[in-house]
Amino acid sequence: MGDRRLPRKKLTSGIALLGLLGGLGIALQSVGTASAAGTSFYVNPDTQAARWVAQNPGDPKTATIRTKVAEVPAATWFATYDANTSAVTASVRAVTGPAATQNRTAVVVPYMIPNRDCGSHSAGGAPDFTAYDTWMKAFAAGLGDREVYVMLEPDSIAQAASCNSTDKTARLTALSKAGATIHAANPKARVYYDAGHSGWKVAAADLRNAGVLTNGDGIVSNVSNYRTTEDEVAYGKALLTELGAPADLGVVVDTSRNGNGPTADAAWCDPAGRALGRTPTTETGDPRVDAFLWVKLPGEADGCLAGAGQFVAQRAYDLAVAAPGGPGTPTTPAPSPSTSAPGTPTPQPSTGACTVTYRVTDSWTGGYRADVVLKNGPTALTSWTLGWTLSGGQRLSSAWNVVATQDGTAVRAANAAYNGALAANGSVSLGFVAEGQPGSAPAFTLNGTACSAG
Repeated sequence: MGDRRLPRKKLTSGIALLGLLGGLGIALQSVGTASAAGTSFYVNPDTQAARWVAQNPGDPKTATIRTKVAEVPAATWFATYDANTSAVTASVRAVTGPAATQNRTAVVVPYMIPNRDCGSHSAGGAPDFTAYDTWMKAFAAGLGDREVYVMLEPDSIAQAASCNSTDKTARLTALSKAGATIHAANPKARVYYDAGHSGWKVAAADLRNAGVLTNGDGIVSNVSNYRTTEDEVAYGKALLTELGAPADLGVVVDTSRNGNGPTADAAWCDPAGRALGRTPTTETGDPRVDAFLWVKLPGEADGCLAGAGQFVAQRAYDLAVAAPGGPGTPTTPAPSPSTSAPGTPTPQPSTGACTVTYRVTDSWTGGYRADVVLKNGPTALTSWTLGWTLSGGQRLSSAWNVVATQDGTAVRAANAAYNGALAANGSVSLGFVAEGQPGSAPAFTLNGTACSAG
């Protein structure tokens, strides 16, 4: 694997040198900088959190969100497909260029694999693998010639067999080519292949086929999830052992929101009671663990509290307040979010005449996706709940634009925080992914009143 990699022992000795200088009382960084021990990571000033802070100077939440979220180094995601390769390269340079000027290391996330997120909350990506290869070359051209951390395609390997098993080989091949493309463009880039997390494990064979041993610098886990750092370190090191314990591969853990660990039921979609985790650093205390990073940006929704990737200030504030060493309960309580928690209001009665159009839009061994369009009747609603029954043993695994729960065969899908107002004769789109086979179309109720099939 040659000279393209940064020797791991060199990175470790750099950390040791910083520790020695600190022990001698030599100031390593000036007050107000956003640096991580060992490596100084770049703070993008144009995140959604930073924009919200600038636009809301008088909000009681602003100071906490500024210092605990917006000023902490975090990854920049590239998730909007553009066939204009020059524009793609320029957008990456807009991050890596300022990072280089500040002598800091950028963390970037290419998120463009075809059939991304199985078409769920974060659906999108390149239209096909040929377009993906072209896009990746343009992305890599913007990485510059300095060290940059690349978190390659979150969820792409964990979902390789579940989204659409027919494209698994093509997907893994594309990821291998992506790693090679990035290193060819910038030999100092550090490429980490996504490995799901300790509760959603990937196979070592899939990582091999995706090129991690030849085109990667390690694996990253827990992206956008809440698993504990301890569990993820153990999982990552065990996975490296399965890969043959290559000396030049390391582990990265996303610690952006895992300060309180997962919920008892391991909910992944905007669960309450979570907290910011350890701030980004390469000083991990373990030679096999390269870094703890904030890959998912705190405050950006998973897709239940708001649309996937949408910044919710109250969410960012709650994560910060709950964090170990966080600000605690403020002297002046922060106001409630502008939209109340989904499902809190008692749904008002519906006068009927609602219509639901239901389509199974994808299926695979062991699961399927269904898209639903609800058309309201003649009475405007300020909150709503759609109900249906899954009588064939199916189990929900995710849903979007609603907060869905399942009790036995009964499913209750309450409006999300941003779409509770439903005009008379208005429509709303939602959907879900479930384990099992689709079976026949279910019958739906709106606020307890039966709807007709569209």
